[in-house]
Amino acid sequence: MSDSYSSLSNAPANHSIQDLIQPLASGKGWMKFLGVVFIVVGALYAITLVGILVAWLPIWIGVLLMQSAGALERAQFSGDAAAMKEALSKLRSFFVIQGVMMIIGIALWVLLMILYGAVFVAMLHNGGSWH
Repeated sequence: MSDSYSSLSNAPANHSIQDLIQPLASGKGWMKFLGVVFIVVGALYAITLVGILVAWLPIWIGVLLMQSAGALERAQFSGDAAAMKEALSKLRSFFVIQGVMMIIGIALWVLLMILYGAVFVAMLHNGGSWH
């Protein structure tokens, strides 16, 4: 697979902000789409009694993606280094939150597998019934 941005590695070191942000800015439409999806999912979570406890998380993630996409647009069109830094900072926050959620999800999955295993062993020990 060829990389359409491989020419950047051969260019001189004095890139403009627009040149540096272009590969990431080309995906800003997807960032906005995912931002809206996360916000809608968070709003749907908020409708449920249990979901209201965690609804803030996907909404926050969606807002981070939307803010990052907006800052990418500003950096791409105006060459603003502060906007580029803001976009990358928001994107970093997005990945940190996703990583922490993944670690928590894996830990919960492992705990549930241990619980299910213990219940299964207890059922086998009791002859396959709960008596």
